[in-house]
Amino acid sequence: MVNFLHQTIEGWSSDNLTLIAALQSPQGAHLFHGLASDFSDLEFGVSDEALQTLNFSGAFEHIISGADGAVLTANLGGQAISIPLQPAQTDLFEDKNCLLGIRNHETAQNVADWLAFHARHQGAQAALILDRANDRGFYKRLKKAAQDCGLDTVVVLNMTAALGQVDLPDEGHPFCCPTAPGKDRMEIPKPDPQRSPLGVQSVFEIMRIAFLNTARSVLSLDVSDLLPETSGRVFDLAQTSDIGVVPLHGELVFPWRVRSGQECTFADHIYGQFDSGQRARRWCVAPAKTRDCFWRYVRIAGPDTRDMPHLPFFRFMGLRHPGQTVSKIVPKSSLAPHPEVRSLMQSESDHKPVEMPKKKLPKFDQGQNKTAIVTTMKNEGPFILEWIAYHRVIGVEGFLVYTNDCNDGTDTFLELLQDKGIVQHRDNPFKGTDLKPQHAALQAAESEDTITQADWVICMDVDEYINIKVGDGHLDDLYKAIGDANMISCTWRLFGNADVHEFDDDPIIGQFDRCAEEFTRKPHQAWGFKTLFRNVGIFKKLGVHRPKGLNPQLWEQINWVNGSGKAMPPTDYRNAWRSTADTYGYDLVSLNHYAVRSAESFLVKRDRGRVNHVDRDQGLAYWFRMNNNSVEETTIQRMIPAVRAEMDRLLSDPDIAKAHAGCVDAHRQKIEELKATERFSKFYDDLCSDRLQRMSRMHQYFGAKVFLGGPEVVPDEVVFQDHDDDFFFTVDDVETTH
Repeated sequence: MVNFLHQTIEGWSSDNLTLIAALQSPQGAHLFHGLASDFSDLEFGVSDEALQTLNFSGAFEHIISGADGAVLTANLGGQAISIPLQPAQTDLFEDKNCLLGIRNHETAQNVADWLAFHARHQGAQAALILDRANDRGFYKRLKKAAQDCGLDTVVVLNMTAALGQVDLPDEGHPFCCPTAPGKDRMEIPKPDPQRSPLGVQSVFEIMRIAFLNTARSVLSLDVSDLLPETSGRVFDLAQTSDIGVVPLHGELVFPWRVRSGQECTFADHIYGQFDSGQRARRWCVAPAKTRDCFWRYVRIAGPDTRDMPHLPFFRFMGLRHPGQTVSKIVPKSSLAPHPEVRSLMQSESDHKPVEMPKKKLPKFDQGQNKTAIVTTMKNEGPFILEWIAYHRVIGVEGFLVYTNDCNDGTDTFLELLQDKGIVQHRDNPFKGTDLKPQHAALQAAESEDTITQADWVICMDVDEYINIKVGDGHLDDLYKAIGDANMISCTWRLFGNADVHEFDDDPIIGQFDRCAEEFTRKPHQAWGFKTLFRNVGIFKKLGVHRPKGLNPQLWEQINWVNGSGKAMPPTDYRNAWRSTADTYGYDLVSLNHYAVRSAESFLVKRDRGRVNHVDRDQGLAYWFRMNNNSVEETTIQRMIPAVRAEMDRLLSDPDIAKAHAGCVDAHRQKIEELKATERFSKFYDDLCSDRLQRMSRMHQYFGAKVFLGGPEVVPDEVVFQDHDDDFFFTVDDVETTH
């Protein structure tokens, strides 16, 4: 028969002194107080007083040795006060294998299952449960539910002091879930220190002194955590450990869905995140071997456990956030079956969890490689012909182009090219929606034949060129080189203006031959990528940098390689948009990004605005970030003869020649119009200045905050001096510019 007890640790306050707990132990009085309490004028009436102050996260502890009895007398600013001391009850757990659990939202049945599990798997004999919710009915419900849990003693502890973080809402709210998506868009309730995530970590020392100092071993978990038996029982491992501590690492697991009208159970959780490194930390300790250490929430302070193996446990997130739909606490596209947890739950319960819907990868012909591009344009008229000619030369067959608000002939030129069977042109449907032009176009494109009938698809811009380094520079050569991969990250090489200031109607890929170094981590845009992907339904929708909306049932079907043909990690499968030092690669393919072109053309680009980040000005800071002239890069120029031939073939059609010439004339007229204004004239002079030309070759010297601040944050003495290769310059926090 389980011995159930209900205990309370009362807080205490007087004037400006607030105590979380005041305890009496064989060592003396232990006073735990919040940071706002003032002890500077407090004098204790103890003749052999020895005062020690320990700083915890969110609280302090004073230990008064020599204090004896139920009341500690003190003098506070000339006023005599009496502080009642609660006696330690360590006899309840003496020499027992004890569970130490924290409960907030979990049900009594959840906790009863938690107790029984650890009695069976770990040999737990007793449990101390801190009920953060201070739910007076919980004790009675647990006593009824856990009669057969297999433990000797269960103590439910309430503390009257608020123990939560003062700036966070209830712990059950999705904002307090580490895996919850969209936190930047959440409406967050007011703070709730009574039930917010634990902030006063001294509660572990309080519980140690009041109850657990003489326990054989103590296993600290939340009551939503399960620790299966692995290489021995954890209580025994703590006893045999040289330092008396066993560190634990917990993996987060989730249900797919909880049936309507039913409470969430451990057995509902059969899914983990395939791409998450989130881990919870807890511990097991032998108190007798760690007298000089301090108990904290996630670790035992003192012993060095960094090189020790960590026992794995599982954290059942649906229990911590009851009543929340699973999609509010984790992106469901990140979930995958967890065989170990499934097997464990099947052995513990006959409950049938809700499974994710079945989905199979459709059959497709690996030899079919019809490729399509979807793009958005605004006032890009002079650059359309070369871009289309180049990508036709390398093997692109479909072009779906969305335009909006053009006044340079871009839209009419594309209408003509559509009539000639060269592209498909659509008006951008973003007006009247809350979508940005690029996102609206991609959403509309998903149902277009050009996209649905393509074997490979990429979303890219007219200033981006797929530069294939293998074979003859054709897409077929690339597809052959990557084997059965179904996604290819084409990482940007940021091409600068190569000190070309005036617009010239010559091929972009011939005029601009200077770019960023291959290893260029800053600015962070330098390693952005666009993704060629096989159009077989692994993802639900198009995305700017890569397809989005992963069907989680198919995540193992992803075979994603970088521009060197090396595998991309699963952590990138859902959201990545840029390469890293581990994932960049240019051996097979890169995406040459001519973001600035000539200084004159950049005036027009700035004037017309952006199709994605429409609220951001493309000013000097943008030019500084994207204008990279560090090294010469000419690999794409082997395609110039074929591109010129294709352009000549297209221009042999007088309608196309006339439309192209009209766009070029409109571009030149716009340049002259802008340069005639004081604002753009000065801007043009800045672009062409020796200062910015020099800075376009200095990016390797600058820290990330320099690119956030813009060129103005770099002093002239840095710009106009020669520097060694190891020179580095950065600035303190700056206001971000666009």
